[in-house]
Amino acid sequence: MSGKPLAMVTGASSGIGWAFATRLAEEGYAVCAVARREDRLEQLVGHLPGAGHSYLAADLANDEDLAAVGAELSTGAYQLLVNNAGLSVMEPFGEAPLAAEQNLLNVNINAVVALAHAFLAHGAEGDALVNVGSVVSYLPTPAMAAYSGSKAFITTFSECLWSQQRERGVYVMALCPGMTETEFISAATEGESDFSSLPDAMVQSPEEVVSEALQALDRRRDAVVVTGRSNRLLSQLPRLMSRSRLIRLMSKMGDPEDRL
Repeated sequence: MSGKPLAMVTGASSGIGWAFATRLAEEGYAVCAVARREDRLEQLVGHLPGAGHSYLAADLANDEDLAAVGAELSTGAYQLLVNNAGLSVMEPFGEAPLAAEQNLLNVNINAVVALAHAFLAHGAEGDALVNVGSVVSYLPTPAMAAYSGSKAFITTFSECLWSQQRERGVYVMALCPGMTETEFISAATEGESDFSSLPDAMVQSPEEVVSEALQALDRRRDAVVVTGRSNRLLSQLPRLMSRSRLIRLMSKMGDPEDRL
């Protein structure tokens, strides 16, 4: 591991996190993978190229687990943090259990803030922080009220950090993918929805998302990176229509029972 840059990736047991860990290992990073499922983390670390990889099994909604991951970042050894862990609840707000909504906010907001703080407190010139948001940060989606709000927070929070950290030479990015071929929708809908009714052009693979993210990381220019041409077009909708019309549109487009 000597001489290798260190990266931590949260939510690494599947999807975008798994793809990030794999690509970063291929590019010479020693990766610390963080997720709840230890068996999947063992599988991931076992297939990563190179040496020096590790994992932390942690539920970022749990205060003790979150503190343990933050303590690891507070060593100051890491040059890159990918805050990727996130989840959604696709039930009407008020019908879903409050505990489920609070768990979502703990993972999507509280953990992102806590780990970003632990990382940036020891950040040095050349380091980078990637907070994974979503294109729904531009598109309020009634079917995912708390999720939409959490991703809007991540985008704005990251833009502010991007500005604050520039003088230090630390790069901060809000990465905003759209529909991606992961377990996310299936988990959020308890297996009731998939991507079968969506056009192929609207769905990216995790590897495509990560490829665009790493290209942007090399450039270190933009505060917000929206991946996929169709998502970049969708992100312009708030400029083209009223807020009320946009919300009505997204209440239809974002309903997994109708569209997914």
